[in-house]
Amino acid sequence: MLHTWNQRLQHHPHVHCVIAAGGLAPDHASWISSRRTFFLPVKVLGRVFRGKFLAGLKAAFREGKLEFHGHLASFSEPCRFAAWLRVLFRHDWVVYSKRPFGRPEHALRYLGAYTHRVGISNSRLVSFADGKVSFRWRDSAHGNRKRVMSLPTDEFLRRFLLHLVPRGFVRIRNFGFLANRQRAMLLPLCFKLLGSPPDLSTQTPQQPTPSPVLPKCPHCGGTMYVIERFTAAQLLVRPPPLADRSAA
Repeated sequence: MLHTWNQRLQHHPHVHCVIAAGGLAPDHASWISSRRTFFLPVKVLGRVFRGKFLAGLKAAFREGKLEFHGHLASFSEPCRFAAWLRVLFRHDWVVYSKRPFGRPEHALRYLGAYTHRVGISNSRLVSFADGKVSFRWRDSAHGNRKRVMSLPTDEFLRRFLLHLVPRGFVRIRNFGFLANRQRAMLLPLCFKLLGSPPDLSTQTPQQPTPSPVLPKCPHCGGTMYVIERFTAAQLLVRPPPLADRSAA
């Protein structure tokens, strides 16, 4: 899922991924689970990320997609650019990885808040006065303190419009057994191999059962609710309510 903003509406493109703890075997005959004590080799991931990132820079340079201005103008020369890439290759790239704060439900709840939202919600807007828009933001660098930022109207609109994706752009994509073309076939197979019934939320919703019609009070016309039921034997020994405790 693509996420392009931070708390101050600045351009901060990044991707959130939800990865299954296992997958189908190549012949689709069994489910292969990952080890619960291992996610991925962080040092190897750093090297792979370095190679992929620098390969992308090389390709963009060859295709003329990179522009260098000011004190970086000399990097537009192929020899200078290649020398700069060699320096980057000599350094280890650090990939940040840590244990999750909670269970998978917490991660899904966090991501669920961003699936169909824009850069800022109405609840964070504080005021619009004197040509400035004020809004709340969370300062993660200082203990998630709540602060208020005021921006000129044109700057606020510029930041907000940074996060409107083009028409037809797909922000959420599914791969593997959740890919659109094979989800209907592979997802039930995964549940079968895992030995658990499919989640009802993934199935076609059934028509809701109509609610029973509740009786109306003959005196006030209000809806009557059943709060207790008595057997025939209880009715025989139960005395009638006192006059001062009966309902009006």
